[in-house]
Amino acid sequence: MSKTIIISNRLPLQISIENDDLEVTPSVGGLATGLKSFHKDGDSVWIGWPGLTREEIPEHLVEEVQKKAKEENCVAVHLTSDEIDGFYYGFSNRTIWPLFHYFMEYTESDDEYWTYYKQVNQRYADEILKHYEDGDIIWVHDYQLLLVPNMIREKAPEAIIGFFNHIPFPSYEVFRTLPWRDEVLKGVLGADLIGFHTYDYERHFLSSVSRILRHQVDFNEITLPDRIVKVDSFPMGIDYKKFEQAALDHFESTSAEQSELQKRLDHHLEATPDAKLILSIDRLDYTKGIAHRIRAYEYFLDKNPEFIEKVRLVMLAVPSRSNVPQYRRLKKEVDELVGRINGKFSTVSWTPIWYFYRSMPFENLIDLYTTCDIALLTPIRDGMNLVAKEYIATRTNKTGVLILSEMAGAAHEMNEALIINPNNFEQISEALKTAFEMPKEEQVERNKMLQKRLRRYSVEKWAEDFMKSLRKTKENRDAFKAIRITPAISNEIMNQFKNAKKRILFIDYDGTLVNFVDKPENAKPDAELKELIRSLNAAENTDVILISGRDKNTLGTWWQDIPVELISEHGVWMRQIDGEWELSENVKSEWMDAVRPVIENFVDRTPGTFIEEKNYSLAWHYRKADPELGEIRANELSNVLKELISNRGLSVLEGNKVLEIKSSGVNKGKASSKKLVGKDYDFVFAIGDDWTDEYMFQDLPESSYTVKVGIKKTSARYYVEGTPKVRDLLEDFKKNM
Repeated sequence: MSKTIIISNRLPLQISIENDDLEVTPSVGGLATGLKSFHKDGDSVWIGWPGLTREEIPEHLVEEVQKKAKEENCVAVHLTSDEIDGFYYGFSNRTIWPLFHYFMEYTESDDEYWTYYKQVNQRYADEILKHYEDGDIIWVHDYQLLLVPNMIREKAPEAIIGFFNHIPFPSYEVFRTLPWRDEVLKGVLGADLIGFHTYDYERHFLSSVSRILRHQVDFNEITLPDRIVKVDSFPMGIDYKKFEQAALDHFESTSAEQSELQKRLDHHLEATPDAKLILSIDRLDYTKGIAHRIRAYEYFLDKNPEFIEKVRLVMLAVPSRSNVPQYRRLKKEVDELVGRINGKFSTVSWTPIWYFYRSMPFENLIDLYTTCDIALLTPIRDGMNLVAKEYIATRTNKTGVLILSEMAGAAHEMNEALIINPNNFEQISEALKTAFEMPKEEQVERNKMLQKRLRRYSVEKWAEDFMKSLRKTKENRDAFKAIRITPAISNEIMNQFKNAKKRILFIDYDGTLVNFVDKPENAKPDAELKELIRSLNAAENTDVILISGRDKNTLGTWWQDIPVELISEHGVWMRQIDGEWELSENVKSEWMDAVRPVIENFVDRTPGTFIEEKNYSLAWHYRKADPELGEIRANELSNVLKELISNRGLSVLEGNKVLEIKSSGVNKGKASSKKLVGKDYDFVFAIGDDWTDEYMFQDLPESSYTVKVGIKKTSARYYVEGTPKVRDLLEDFKKNM
């Protein structure tokens, strides 16, 4: 039976050593909670770091750590202190974290960090592969493990792999500054399904893939040579029932059962019954906008002095990465701000800010959530922000007001909150005033809508939806009509080839025999390719035809020394071995003068594009253009041309980053079919990568071996992954001659 393998930087366990004894406690948090049902109820294994460096674990307890982890269906990846410093505190948190949150001034590009990052990602991938069996589903999590999906793919090409990024993905303009941008994108693209919290992050990722790696992107699908990668957004929820029930239990507790924190909160409420508490909970991180929040609160008090002694900011800052310089500086800045503002506004019986710098147990969080009238959450950039959702879930009487930054992923789902720009103090001040004055009826109405949505899309539902989509990628693989040429299929083709009495091979050029290049004239055949084609064509009872969209002069010049039959411009021209070029159809070129100025206009408007003029066709190439602009202009030009050339006997071919206008009566299908007339071929083979080759696949006899280069919807029977595989296939023909 197949299992689920979950991989994250940390295990959902806290392992500590007390008096030479191991103590294991479950972790709390969105990821551990969300995947609990998959991990506990199903057949699964969770792989991650146990939280202790290799040096911190005595030698005689190493096996005990693995044993304790195994009891919880977990596998511990042991990392040294140097690896943690370079991989986690280094590249993950000094390079990826600030860059992905748009803090470019904090981003460090250190080769040593990158080396450790690759090394540790490989450690995780190797551990996964030890436990992987055919049919297992692999789910990799977060920015610390961006390279892992492709590391697995290289060793297990048929694996079903999902990846979820729990932090923002930056815009292309920011991401492109990363020195290792190509490697990071290729690492993530090892997955079949890539998930983000919001559509914005999804869109930024697709843009980077399109512009940097130049892969074809159609809506939310990325076409790679060997497969399709799907990218989608899955907004992460919370364990709604847990927080709701905790709030209900809180209100039923007796005074003797109350925490010291709750007693202090109650004392404040009793002393100033008209006063309101504003809640601020965050990790102490520069992305959370804590310093901005305090300054905005100061601005509010300056502008609205009538609220002095009627409001208090209860601020919990949870320690985070205190060994990173930026975090130490932030701690100092926050301490000074709190001290200054408390000194500026405090009265004998009132201080404007209660400041806690520590972690708090779950029960105390519930105390704060249920007691505070307003939650003020103003991150500068945040992947999701589950605190906003937790606050709403605990408001069982449906009162309370949430003020939320538009930069938090949660803002996309929580429109009923007061959404603010975290950099606009005036807007934050107005939102605080609105929150204080908001009637209870309006609070209830807003929170009813929020609670209904959060209850329905819980963290369990988030995990279910992702896993459902991940499993569906397996079905999508099988949905393509073409079948990948496996060793068994290759043997079958070779046997047919070997035993055939008369054979013909139709071979496309660009994208099939050679990869695409920015300048078409640079795609000349190399000596090895020329020799391969010469050998195939020299075989007894074997005809090889290169059938291309190239103009006859270029194609003829490149292959002038090789005895091979050529068909150029999609079937307009044919050249027999050692013969002259001949027109295969009665085509005209008068129309070109009317169409050329239209295409030239698009060349002028679209940098990186150019016209290729052939004898009887015009081609507009946009491979070097900005990918997004190129696709927009291609769609626009196609529509313009189709309207312009209607009733002229012309057609627009939409190829690989090229539009070509030519006679509609000429195509590769018609040209290849002509070569079969009157001939008794018992082995017909055709291979190509483009839409122009589809005519050939459709028109050749059903018994033909038709092969598409790359995974695309096609009429071909089979496919291979890319040009190297094409050459391998042709080399096999050569061996079986």
